[in-house]
Amino acid sequence: MGKLSGLRHLFMTLFLHNFASFMVIPAITDVTMAALCPGRDECSLAIYISGFQQAIIGLGSFVMMPLVGNLSDKYGRKALLTVPITLTIFPLAILAYSRTRSFFYAYYILKILTAMFCEGSVHCLSLAYVADNVPEGRRASAFGILSGIGSCAFVCGTLSTRFLSTASTFQVSTAMAMLSAVYMRVFLPDSIINDNLSTPIISEGKSDDVANQNEEPGKKMQVFKTMPSMEDMLALLKSSLTFSQAAIVSFFSNLADVGLHASLLYYLKARFHFNKDQFADLMVITGVAGTISQLLLMPILAPALGEERLLSVGLFFSSAHMIFYSIAWSFWVPYAAAMFSLFYVFSQPCIRSIVSKQIGPCEQLCSCPKERHFISPVSVLCASGLPR
Repeated sequence: MGKLSGLRHLFMTLFLHNFASFMVIPAITDVTMAALCPGRDECSLAIYISGFQQAIIGLGSFVMMPLVGNLSDKYGRKALLTVPITLTIFPLAILAYSRTRSFFYAYYILKILTAMFCEGSVHCLSLAYVADNVPEGRRASAFGILSGIGSCAFVCGTLSTRFLSTASTFQVSTAMAMLSAVYMRVFLPDSIINDNLSTPIISEGKSDDVANQNEEPGKKMQVFKTMPSMEDMLALLKSSLTFSQAAIVSFFSNLADVGLHASLLYYLKARFHFNKDQFADLMVITGVAGTISQLLLMPILAPALGEERLLSVGLFFSSAHMIFYSIAWSFWVPYAAAMFSLFYVFSQPCIRSIVSKQIGPCEQLCSCPKERHFISPVSVLCASGLPR
């Protein structure tokens, strides 16, 4: 437990950041509907622009995540965590000030621009921070606890929304986002950076070349020249069958999740006339079940069953809960489907643990065999499918 207790400042930073991000989710549907289709429970435009937003953010994140992982290995996890945690504040501040149509469009555009860098990067960098400081044999439990912290923040954030007005929700969210940035800069120690991290692990024959390159002080590193290309990421995927399989599973799993969550709240509003309070209740049930599962069940089940079996369980229940939502015939069915999060939350921590073990206990980089770019496998995995 000594290693895990050393991550307490990371856990608190992640809790505050997720609290700020999650507490606006139950309210954003009503804000969007009020801005685009006032007085109506059905609005196809809201679904279309939400889908467009998710698509653009996903494409941007696919490009940015490997670069973020690369830069974090160069400059440290803390330095790179500062950027997305700070950028998260600005879209929230817009809606904290006003939620009229013009301010909503300003929020919408700024959210797309910032989320291409922020969406998933905080979680991916947190995973890399954990991998830097936790031995390989305990990573599955550590990743489960990290996800449990996120679920706990999800519960607290959505529960607080239940008792706040829409305006107060965005104001409190902005304040919590600012607090997370300040806490992280003051208390979080930087991750231990091993000087050997720049040594390739796929193409070991390049080690001397990389060392010689690092010894040339007169050459300034040009950041965007180190940005991995599509060819580089494909080379990384081909380097390990297990890693490529995990990336494929992650991509399709998260493709389904993003499609579901981009339209679910609008569907429930149109079919059962749910509002902010019902959305919050539904999310609290999901979050409580997920928190119990990841903080209590997963640390026990992961060593006993293994990540592969636990991943199969998680994927099965993930599919089942989507089916229940799609055939919901009464208002209580979504609440029952939300309870499935007790089991489907296993999938993401298991995938991350499997990938992390493929690259060694302390190494987070792989080199491209031709261009000597450095790619973070965990960040490529996050790019292939952003976590919930």
